[in-house]
Amino acid sequence: MSGSGGVIAVVLAQTTAGALALTWCTPLWHEAKRSYFTLFMVLLTVLIAVWAWWAARGAAHAGDEWAVRSALLAGVTAFACGASAASFLARRRGAGRALGIAALPVAIVTLFAMAATGRQGFAVAAFQVVAGAAFLGASVNGLFLGHWYLTDRKLPRTPINRATDVLLVACLVEIAAVTTSGFSGTAASQAFNPLLTSGALAPWIALGMVGATLLIAALVRTSLRGERASAVQSATGFYYLAVVTAFTAEIAVKTRFFPG
Repeated sequence: MSGSGGVIAVVLAQTTAGALALTWCTPLWHEAKRSYFTLFMVLLTVLIAVWAWWAARGAAHAGDEWAVRSALLAGVTAFACGASAASFLARRRGAGRALGIAALPVAIVTLFAMAATGRQGFAVAAFQVVAGAAFLGASVNGLFLGHWYLTDRKLPRTPINRATDVLLVACLVEIAAVTTSGFSGTAASQAFNPLLTSGALAPWIALGMVGATLLIAALVRTSLRGERASAVQSATGFYYLAVVTAFTAEIAVKTRFFPG
C-alpha cells in the first residue's frame, strides 16, 4: 500500500474507527435520541467508511498481503456500517446498534493490518494509527454532536464535553505519535503537496496543525462553560476548524507512513 490512495485510506480508516469507538464505547446510547444514531451511521458510511474501503482497494498492490487484507477488512467495516445504517433507517434499532458495535472491532483490526504495511516497526506504526484514530474520531464526533444540539435542545452537555475532553487528551497523544515518525528526510508521497517532502517539512506541518487543534479544543472547552444555547453553537463553529486542522495534520504525517 502506498501513494496518495494509501494515505487517504489510512486517514479515513482511522476516522471510521475513532468515530465508532466514541459512539459505541461511551454512554451516548443512553443520552441521545435514536435518530442521532440513524443520522450518524448513514453519514459515517456514505462520507467516510465507503471511501476508506475504496481508497484501500485502489492502493493495495498485488503481492502485498497486508495491503490486500487491509482493503478486505475496510470493505467489511464499510458493509457493517452500511448494514447498521440500513437497520436504523428501517427502525430496527436493536439490530442497528448491534451492527454498529460489531463494526468497531473490524475497524480496529483494519488499522492494525494497515500498520503492518508501514515503513517503521509494527508497534510504532500501530501506536501512530491508534493515536490518529482517537484524534480524528474525537474531532468528527464533536462536530456531529454540535449539530445535533440544534435538533435536540434537551440533550445535556455531557456528550460534547466528553468529546472535547477526549480531543484534548488525543492532541497530546498525537504529538507523541507525530514525533515517532521522525524528522529526518524520508520517502513520502508528493501527490498532495511537494512542500511536504521539501526538507522533511511534513512532521513539522503536522505538529503545527496538532498544536492548532489543541488550541481549538481549549477554546471549545471555554465556550462550553456558558449556559446559553449559543455556547454550543460557538463550540460547533470551532469544531469545524478542528476537523480541518486534524485532517491536515494526519494527511501531512501519513505521507511518511509507507516505505518508499
